[in-house]
Amino acid sequence: MPLPYQDTTGPGDAGPLRDARMRGGRPLVVDVDDVLMQTSLSSEAIWSEIAHRPAAAIALAAAVLRGPAELKRRLANSAHFDPARLAYDTETVAYMLRVLGEGRPVYLASDTYDSALVGAIAQHLGVFTAWTASADGARLDPEAMSLLQSWSQGFDYLGHDSEVLPAGATRIPRRSPAAPSVATSDPVGWRVWAKLLRVHQWAKNALVLVPMLTAHQFGLWPAITALFAALAFSLGASAAYILNDLVDVSADRAHATTRERPIASGAIAPAQAIAAMALLLIGAITIAAVVSPAFLGVLAGYLALTTAYSFRLKRLALLDVVTLAVLYTIRVVAGAVAIGVAMSEWLFAFSLFIFMALALVKRYVELDRRSSGDRPLSRDYQPNDRAMIAVLAAAAGFNAVVIFTLYISSDAVRALYGHPQIMWASCPVLMYWVARVMLFAQRGLIDDDPVIFALKDRVSWLALGTIGAIMLAAM
Repeated sequence: MPLPYQDTTGPGDAGPLRDARMRGGRPLVVDVDDVLMQTSLSSEAIWSEIAHRPAAAIALAAAVLRGPAELKRRLANSAHFDPARLAYDTETVAYMLRVLGEGRPVYLASDTYDSALVGAIAQHLGVFTAWTASADGARLDPEAMSLLQSWSQGFDYLGHDSEVLPAGATRIPRRSPAAPSVATSDPVGWRVWAKLLRVHQWAKNALVLVPMLTAHQFGLWPAITALFAALAFSLGASAAYILNDLVDVSADRAHATTRERPIASGAIAPAQAIAAMALLLIGAITIAAVVSPAFLGVLAGYLALTTAYSFRLKRLALLDVVTLAVLYTIRVVAGAVAIGVAMSEWLFAFSLFIFMALALVKRYVELDRRSSGDRPLSRDYQPNDRAMIAVLAAAAGFNAVVIFTLYISSDAVRALYGHPQIMWASCPVLMYWVARVMLFAQRGLIDDDPVIFALKDRVSWLALGTIGAIMLAAM
């Protein structure tokens, strides 16, 4: 077990430890991984670097191939590592404060990570008497080890069970009443996994079924094909959500609500999340290939665009909402490709505008939730942009209504419906729904995502049912 020999005010020699032996009682030595933090420091540093510079993924992959020492050196030189955004275990921190209150020194130690990373953590928390870290993955120098073994009072160790301790040291069981119950191997519950995968968002992939309905393809085989297509998009979307959470983990921890997400809170380790993401992608690609090669191509395009959104596009004002509108529309396009029907230009145009409106409402709600003068995290918007965002949302929403009215007057409707004039009764319902969403956003009655709001809103379901009944009557 490495010995804390550097003072928290900066790198030094073993002198601070000698002084501490004369000042306090039996010291506490705390390890970094899975004890002080809920996740791996390496994973945190890697994703912090990739989030700020996606191109760094190539250099990091090359460092992994060269060995652990090269990866640690690469991470130690990262300019984007922020110790304030790590997932610290609150019970461990509280336990260390209790030890300090007893007049005992507390040390942070690691024989795994470079001093740049460990030192940044120690400086940020500011509760450690001293700290130590390995240099390039090497063990500590002999002087530090001899000081540890000569500590007449011994020390308490809170860390990995596999660590070999010198004589006089006492390991604190992490499940004991005297220590925080951290870093356990308890399995993650299904609710946590469902939250990570955003299973509640799978309802959005019902958009894949829309072309089947609008083209009046009501046979069993088109229905089965469309359902498999929706499943493929659901698995792919969940993989994209995991990637987004890995990239955004630092920003999520600074947010009032997203800090409870499984990765940000430390409930699921990044390594587990990456494994789940890989399995989801394999499942999505396999199902898509079974549906059709063309559908697989559409899904691949969706995954490429949503990856670009996670890394860069979501930080660019207006381009982010356009991308969201396109991502929603791609689901509709995919539904047409899956069952082999031509994509209606009217449906395509309507989808773009209605989803552009909902994406703008989403940004409006986010801006509205920020305090005046604050710049939203990870978004290139200003608080005073709210008025313009509201205008653009209303314009996009009612342009969608106009497109719907033009569709009713088109030859395409006459070919599909026996009484197309009945469909005009849908327009007031659609106008009411669009206006209601805008009004509720203005009143602060939409929490975050207007699509999720609509899925939970009884009036929205009533409006959808009414429009569906009118279209059936027009057939």
